[in-house]
Amino acid sequence: MLDNLRGGFPVYTRGFGHGPQKALLLHCALAHSKVWTPLAMRLSEELTMIAPDMPGHGRSAAWDQRSDLHDQVTAIALDCLADGGHVIGHSFGATVALRLAIEAPDKVQSLTLIEPVLFAAARESDVSVFQTYLDASQEFGAALEQGDWAKGAADFISIWGDGRTWDELGEKERTLLSSQMPFIRETEPCLVADANGLLSEGRPEAIQCPTQLIRGAESEPVIAAIHATLAKKIPNAFDAVVAGAGHMVPITHPEQVAALVKPLITG
Repeated sequence: MLDNLRGGFPVYTRGFGHGPQKALLLHCALAHSKVWTPLAMRLSEELTMIAPDMPGHGRSAAWDQRSDLHDQVTAIALDCLADGGHVIGHSFGATVALRLAIEAPDKVQSLTLIEPVLFAAARESDVSVFQTYLDASQEFGAALEQGDWAKGAADFISIWGDGRTWDELGEKERTLLSSQMPFIRETEPCLVADANGLLSEGRPEAIQCPTQLIRGAESEPVIAAIHATLAKKIPNAFDAVVAGAGHMVPITHPEQVAALVKPLITG
């Protein structure tokens, strides 16, 4: 449904499941709440889930760039979390999930971080992998700085997409992805420079809820480096690897991801 406001922003939310426990699902950039369907179906007996569309995604209002992007998405997520529940986030959504566990620990029963793209974390565990990521992203970054949204979108999906090339996409989908590149540009301060302080000393170390990190075995090396840092910082966090999967693991391998999530929410 299209809510009037979530965190002060017009947001569309989708519901899944009928289980006794509540959960919040936070999608990756360039996706929308419906992508959670395959995973949510496998958790519907255990969870009643709410999934918001981020600003400029799905049926939510366009991103107005009037505030810090990560602050705004976190405010939306916190509003959706309401009285508390389990939190599952993917990619950019996982960085928001991490922030919720840091800043609203009383509301997060368990934390599932699926390939959080907090690139700044990679620098702490493997500086060479972090630098390789920066080097490989130079053309992409230049396209965003120049407002060449089509070039930026093509570069983005070549690394973080579902395996299809830019030329394999229809014109409507290419136009949509290009229009979402300003959102991607706004994520850079948080993800690359940790502008929101998610890695600040003592913050991730204070997380007490059960935490699971999930990544695909075929994902970019920077993801493993990110996970290594977070697994070291977050007490008792477990890093799980799904064979044959890439960055879109919750969509391509929902069965395996559900099997990893269930012990966390039922234990």
